[in-house]
Amino acid sequence: MSFCVLPSGAKILENVTLPACLMGLEGDLIQTNLTIADGKITSTDAGASAETVIPRFDMKGAMVFPCFVDMHTHLDKGHIWPRAANPDGSFMGALNTVRADHANWTAEDVAARMDFSLRCAYAHGTKAIRTHIDSLDNLAASSFGVIAKMQDTWRGKIELQASCLVAIDRIFRDEGDFPAIAKIVSEGGHTLGAVTYPVPDLKERLLDFFHFAMLYDLDVDFHVDETNDPTSDTLRTIAETVLALGFQNTVTVGHCCSISVMPEETANEIIALVAKAGLNVVSLPMCNMYLQDRTPGRTPRWRGVTMAHELKAAGVNVSFASDNTRDPFYGYGDLDMIEVMREATRICHLDHGRTDWTEAFLTNPARACGFDAPSLTTGAPADLVLCNARNWTELFARPQADRVVLRDGDPIDRSLPSYSELDQIVSKSHV
Repeated sequence: MSFCVLPSGAKILENVTLPACLMGLEGDLIQTNLTIADGKITSTDAGASAETVIPRFDMKGAMVFPCFVDMHTHLDKGHIWPRAANPDGSFMGALNTVRADHANWTAEDVAARMDFSLRCAYAHGTKAIRTHIDSLDNLAASSFGVIAKMQDTWRGKIELQASCLVAIDRIFRDEGDFPAIAKIVSEGGHTLGAVTYPVPDLKERLLDFFHFAMLYDLDVDFHVDETNDPTSDTLRTIAETVLALGFQNTVTVGHCCSISVMPEETANEIIALVAKAGLNVVSLPMCNMYLQDRTPGRTPRWRGVTMAHELKAAGVNVSFASDNTRDPFYGYGDLDMIEVMREATRICHLDHGRTDWTEAFLTNPARACGFDAPSLTTGAPADLVLCNARNWTELFARPQADRVVLRDGDPIDRSLPSYSELDQIVSKSHV
């Protein structure tokens, strides 16, 4: 049940608490009024509209956010855990299990699971999503076809982008599957993506990758150094390649885990290169904490995440996102960006010092992906998430299951789909 009941149409939300950074202001939290009319925020002035006949509601300090941007997900993998559980919680266990499950990824299978995930994200208050799509094993045409259908189905509710996902050692300019995959990505207006790790010919493979990015004028999105091996420094090579080519389109790098276990001098060199190359970094704290530094019978010594504070201090655009959902790479999650914000705050210690980390779940990922920037300023869409919390400790102490989500100023039905809907799709007896 929602913590408050609001009507559709114009209204004034009195005594709401807003992050100042989302209003273009200095400071942490401010309390004001929000006037909503015609699907937009028409005023953020605590003293405005005193004589209006618009209905007024005392929100008693409730926190308000714009609807969220989840810039790194895997909707094609989502919810396969019941039929494809990670056998040991390891990265290789996840990789091998997913590869084996590819045989079940018909268009119907992927569409059912993807739509389920999008319904969850929408109910939680997400407005824009980028998903990575496994594109080898002859999956690209089918899965990107599903993406096109989902974009149509969810138009006006969730803006959906997709990026292909191909291992860097399978990328060649004149042979193999990648030229055809790049063409599919280009024809759909998507993002070119790859997973990098230290292969002997990494520079050549990256040059072949960027050949297609430049040929088709595409933004790119990498999975990078998702390991605790301090010698895995493909992030450095990506930054150097971007600089050497003068590549102008947007480059996003996700995970970037190994930099956190490198010598500080080495890490600082790479961070400086990342900043110089203008790369966008997205951290996936829940998945990385689940997979990284996992050894049977041994307590993990490391949280698995990248150097978010140091990257941000260097001027890098840093974001956080959900990553995997109930699949072998992460057995939990629900595409709930408030959960991501809560866990990132705890795992990465975002709770002291800077007061603008909220942007890492909203404006920063929107900038990296090219989505419209979420905002609480006058004239912004009244696509809002209202929480029964008056400050950060109240917000993060509870899951905010009773939040209210407004789209175009009107409350939506926040009912979550039942997992039983997927029983026939993901049960072992079905495959």
